[in-house]
Amino acid sequence: MNLISIVVPVYHNAPSLPDLLKEFQDLASCNSDDDFEFIFVDDGSQDGSGQAAAQAGARVIRHPYNKGNGAAIKTGIRAAQGHIVVFMDGDGQHDPADIPRLVQCMGEYEMVVGARSPRSYSDWDRRMANRVYNVLASYICGANVVDLTSGFRAVRADLAKKFCHLLPNTFSYPSTMTIVMIKAGYSVLFIKIEVSKRIGASKIRILNDGFRFLVIIFRIATLFEPLKIFLPIGLLVLLPGAILAAFRLFVGRPWTLPIMISVSVGFLIIVLGLISEQIALLRTVQFDR
Repeated sequence: MNLISIVVPVYHNAPSLPDLLKEFQDLASCNSDDDFEFIFVDDGSQDGSGQAAAQAGARVIRHPYNKGNGAAIKTGIRAAQGHIVVFMDGDGQHDPADIPRLVQCMGEYEMVVGARSPRSYSDWDRRMANRVYNVLASYICGANVVDLTSGFRAVRADLAKKFCHLLPNTFSYPSTMTIVMIKAGYSVLFIKIEVSKRIGASKIRILNDGFRFLVIIFRIATLFEPLKIFLPIGLLVLLPGAILAAFRLFVGRPWTLPIMISVSVGFLIIVLGLISEQIALLRTVQFDR
């Protein structure tokens, strides 16, 4: 019988927890093939979220102050005792009934992500931002990333612990985990889920957290495949100067200082990308040990 750890980060989610805990109890009673441990990480809530979860019989780990959604996830990963760790939000968006669907696919895959279907509830600005993130992540990973930022996923516990230190303390942890798992060569599956409207206000700020998501994507890209970042930037800087240099050479005019700067800087950026690529290969070998 497998032990599955369900990790739920909570921060001012008291209104949604009673229904969520009842659904967890129904899930445990209807699945006799698996054992479950429910870990609620109270990230410094002031509304009694942790107390509500503890009174319902869940295991609660409390942060003394608010550290961030990703920090709560990392605390849950370190505390998990199961062979599989399932992450889900505590605001009522995710349906615990979908957990068996994710877990059933874990034999062949190391991570299964609940990808939000087009019918799922989502604000238009967040939906558009997610599309941009998915396109960027797909380019960096060389694979089709259906939902980069979904917080509902099942992961092999040993791999979650292995990459735990790479996860940021913010809401960007799903993006980091997705890219890291794919670039490290593990099998990742996206399955469609329906997401409901959250209970309470969103903790994500589209401008601040959106910019942070982009930074995280590029940071992970430079960690695993930097040439995909350095090469386009280098060519963007080098090509205008190279074209003007060829034209002026054709008409018999000398090169100007801007042309020299464009060609030199663009070439240096590409060389830095090549060096970074070699360093990234050495780092990948270390991850595989």
